[in-house]
Amino acid sequence: MEYMKKALELAEKAYKLGEVPVGAVVVRKSDGEIIGEGYNLREGAKNALAHAEVIAINDACRRLGGWRLPDCALYVTLEPCPMCCGAIINSRIEDVYFGAFDKKSGSAFSVQEMFSLPYNWKPTLHCGIMEEECSALLSEFFRELREKKQKVQTAEGGKNVR
Repeated sequence: MEYMKKALELAEKAYKLGEVPVGAVVVRKSDGEIIGEGYNLREGAKNALAHAEVIAINDACRRLGGWRLPDCALYVTLEPCPMCCGAIINSRIEDVYFGAFDKKSGSAFSVQEMFSLPYNWKPTLHCGIMEEECSALLSEFFRELREKKQKVQTAEGGKNVR
């Protein structure tokens, strides 16, 4: 719970920046130290790769001085997408804990189960950790986004503005 709470704090930072509120931490299992942190920065960075998991994994690799992350677990507020699942597999993270399920692009469990495919690494998956809190933050973000879009459309005379 402690690590998912930290991931939620990071997701809230993303929210305040207008980013989809997803946060992630990489934890060294042997001593419980957080060695990587990240939150979504795709909009601000204008970079499709700036997902919370990728940023946290990159941070952990830099701190440990290598691309393998043995004895590590990832805690993330939203089920990883295909790209992030690939990064998890390639970094050899041992355990993945996620909060909210992603019915549209979740590739650890919901849409596809990438960790059960015949890749050379299979992390252990733990689903629905603090699911209510993680889902509520995402729901609030998207509700506000829809309201803002509706206000813009109304101000533009009902035109569909992108």
